[in-house]
Amino acid sequence: MTRILVAGGAGYVGSKLVPALLKSGYEVSVLDLYLYGEVLKPHPNLKEIKGDIRDLAVVKEALEGCDHVIHLACISNDPSFELNPDLGRSINFDAFEPFVLASKRAGIRRFIYASSSSVYGVKADPNVVETMELEPLTDYSKFKAACEQVLWKYIDESFIGTVLRPATVCGYAPRQRLDVVVNILTNHAYHRRKIRVMGGEQMRPNIHIDDMVEAYAVVLEAPDEMVQGETFNVGYHNHTVREIGEMVARVVGGCELEIVPTDDNRSYHVSSQKIGEKLGFYPKRTLEEAAQSLVDAFNENKLPDSLEHPRYFNIKTMQRVGLK
Repeated sequence: MTRILVAGGAGYVGSKLVPALLKSGYEVSVLDLYLYGEVLKPHPNLKEIKGDIRDLAVVKEALEGCDHVIHLACISNDPSFELNPDLGRSINFDAFEPFVLASKRAGIRRFIYASSSSVYGVKADPNVVETMELEPLTDYSKFKAACEQVLWKYIDESFIGTVLRPATVCGYAPRQRLDVVVNILTNHAYHRRKIRVMGGEQMRPNIHIDDMVEAYAVVLEAPDEMVQGETFNVGYHNHTVREIGEMVARVVGGCELEIVPTDDNRSYHVSSQKIGEKLGFYPKRTLEEAAQSLVDAFNENKLPDSLEHPRYFNIKTMQRVGLK
């Protein structure tokens, strides 16, 4: 069977992606620090390696017997990165090229890298496509963009490289994040019966976590010539922050929506037309469905103490464990 190494496989997206890959018949190895606990259920075709991607000995061990890599591991989002910029750089950038080289030496056939739609910066154009100039505004997004360029240096006929630039992922997962916009608003609406939206008219691209998982599977299974050296935006419909708040309010019901002025007027509209036309992937799950998946989890007590517990918030967990 084909074995996939998912670096960062015990994170938010990984906790949904790994079970989906196993269900599809792949063998899976996971390399992760497991800062958020043992979120993956045991499976005969799952191998878990607890370790740091900055440790090349551990990376070499994790790559053994693997055919492909999906690289999700990073310090996620700007606030988490800014908590300790040196740590962020060491994980998100400094460790990346050695990881790619180790993958080539190990005979990895396909390498899929999770970048970010934030690499575009703020564009006046109403439809941001993959060929546009990258203008990252923060160190987090600058290093995401830089890693893309590192990957392109090493692709060849025996090493297939692909970059995905996801929108903000939302919805329920075993390793839950409640520090991204749809999830934040749903958590507050359910528990506080109030949603506070900063600004309102800024556009924000999002994608349901189950659609994001499917996107990785589609890229993994596509013919080499369709994905070699390709970059794909992956997002659902673009909505204003106000619209997202209104959607969440409708799903939860009985909560107040407050619009608060803000100086943060970043607004961008990411087009995912390319991945649809080239690979036939079209997200089909709405943001309302993402919010509903969280409401269901709250109702079933799957996310206890969701307003305060550090495991739902990247910054709180990093502060708790003192990662260096």
